[in-house]
Amino acid sequence: MPGTVQSIERAAAVLRLLAGGSGRLTLGDIAHSLDLAKGTTHGILRTLKAVGFVEQDRVSGHYQLGAAVLRLGTSYLDINELRSRSIIWADPLAARSGEAVRIGTVLDGQVLVVHHVFRPDDTPQTLEVGALLPLHATALGKVLLAYSAAGAHPEPELDRFTHRTQVTTRILNADLNHIRAVGYSIDIEEFTPGEAAVAAPIRGHGGLVVGAIGISGPVERVCDTHYTPHPRLVSYVRETARAVSQDLAPAGR
Repeated sequence: MPGTVQSIERAAAVLRLLAGGSGRLTLGDIAHSLDLAKGTTHGILRTLKAVGFVEQDRVSGHYQLGAAVLRLGTSYLDINELRSRSIIWADPLAARSGEAVRIGTVLDGQVLVVHHVFRPDDTPQTLEVGALLPLHATALGKVLLAYSAAGAHPEPELDRFTHRTQVTTRILNADLNHIRAVGYSIDIEEFTPGEAAVAAPIRGHGGLVVGAIGISGPVERVCDTHYTPHPRLVSYVRETARAVSQDLAPAGR
């Protein structure tokens, strides 16, 4: 039987490396991690960049997954599968947190809400399944932006929804970098006055982010007096996101 093609194996290794961790690495980081010469690594990256599988940040020079490979990564997973595999975890998250739960994915530059669980109380609520939310002003959206190629260069003109909405690309990019560092995002009155939200990424095969899950509720319940989300709520969201991710791409699958 013919052997494997070494260049393809190496390119796949680069993509797997970029799909994990922060997803933004230097040429030296990649070469060192894969035990490859810098010249060889640069050639692989240059080729992957040419076909859209890798993007290079214009300021830092760091590499990350490109839009083309991200579209491939989500093509196996339709909205129904994301919803069906998330739904069993959404109700327990609502019960533990006492807040509403939403699951979303990217659709045409916005967040499509594919599942919504009401807060476990008697207050009036509106079902948001099918709603489209802005990427830059919601916790769900910022998670999806942070782990996508679009996160490197958001649209130069961002809509303002409240006085706390981040409409400056520089500030938003700093927030996206922080999200990648800590693994979750927050939205405190950035989309709806009086409301705060916490969200974490849902990952599919290869560690690619295919959706996000989060909670939302009144600022005074979600956050402390310093406008910081309660650690237990952040933990609940991150634990649930990991559980959904494991359902989507279990080890060895």
